[in-house]
Amino acid sequence: MNNLQGLADYAIRAWFSVPDPARWPYTWLVYLGFILLAGLIAVGFAAGFAGPMSFIERRIAGRMMSRIGPNRVGPQGIFQFIADGIKSLLKEDIVPAEADRPLFLLAPYLVFTGMFGTFVALPFAAHVIAADLDVGILWLLAIPSLVVVGLLMAGWGSNSKWAVFGGVRSAAQLVSYEIPSAFALLSVVLFAGTLSTQGIIAAQGPWPWEWFIFRNPLLFVTFFIFFISALAEGNRAPFDLPEAESELVSGYNVEYSGMRFVFFFFAEWANLWVMSALATTAFLGGWQVPGMPAVEIAAMTGWRFVGWEALSFLIFALKTSVLVFVVVQLRWTLPRLRVDQLMTTCWKYLVPLSLITLTGNLVLLALVPERGVVDWMMRGLMVLIAAALALRYLQRVRANYLADRENYRKMEGKELWYPPYRLP
Repeated sequence: MNNLQGLADYAIRAWFSVPDPARWPYTWLVYLGFILLAGLIAVGFAAGFAGPMSFIERRIAGRMMSRIGPNRVGPQGIFQFIADGIKSLLKEDIVPAEADRPLFLLAPYLVFTGMFGTFVALPFAAHVIAADLDVGILWLLAIPSLVVVGLLMAGWGSNSKWAVFGGVRSAAQLVSYEIPSAFALLSVVLFAGTLSTQGIIAAQGPWPWEWFIFRNPLLFVTFFIFFISALAEGNRAPFDLPEAESELVSGYNVEYSGMRFVFFFFAEWANLWVMSALATTAFLGGWQVPGMPAVEIAAMTGWRFVGWEALSFLIFALKTSVLVFVVVQLRWTLPRLRVDQLMTTCWKYLVPLSLITLTGNLVLLALVPERGVVDWMMRGLMVLIAAALALRYLQRVRANYLADRENYRKMEGKELWYPPYRLP
């Protein structure tokens, strides 16, 4: 049942002493109030995440490039995103004279709406979800289509060839990579037996070996297919062809200024959370707390319910934040693909591979009993492989960090700019 409707019915019974909310004439007002409240909370979360995320991404980029990054506005530059936001608010909102004005003005808000709509079916905790839709996965696959429309409108409405190229690239990219993404999620749906995001989390378990990513080798590969496809759908490097500065200046947003320009980046940074949260929901056990069954958390009341709900939210946020960090790190690690390489990666590799894994998962689902000996052997093997990969990753990060620290030590007290350049 829709969580917002359940809360609204409870409020009508508790506050207005109405035994049957369906017969109360003002029920729709309470429903509308809860919908507006949920919308404000979701917009506040998206905006509140996008701002600090811009600072964090720039700091990570600085560290990976052996430089500092923002460090002037506030302690360690923590208020840099606030200064940037104020600057954008004060900038003039320019509309090119030859632009299609209605399309140009509407496009940023349509992009933000498409991104914002995905928050409706994302579960943050056992009960922290706007709407537990029976077709939640279908909703999450369908609503980003508004983003495609918005980017095409921005490109066409700007009346600039660079913006049009960016909009067309974005449409081709998003439509193409939706196919392997959908096939990857379909494998998860087969094992969960439901399209509900909360149902998919409940079909997993709180411990890592109970997550879908470690269920079998094919689901392990499916996770990476989905992750790569989500990067491409979010226009993140190395798939940031719609904005490619070296080719298209800035792509579909090249003619925008002021807050309309910022709305595009709001959507991009908030989409970081959306793609990572969906991967956490489908493959990493979602918000489940180790040692505490999800059914018991859902049945709790009073302050115990609040505490366990907060803990489940923190676990979900931690898993999602780890994936966000990996996405940000990839941007400053991998070079941008060419357009032909982008489409080849999708149609020649990811689409066939997603079909193969989908077929293989069907076979394993039919032949391998859940919780059987073979099932536990595959889970254990996948956990060991993932642990080895994670250990190798941490070793590389530590080695690079120590090398940078040694270089900083050697440069201490020396001139930063050498040799001196002489004008002719």
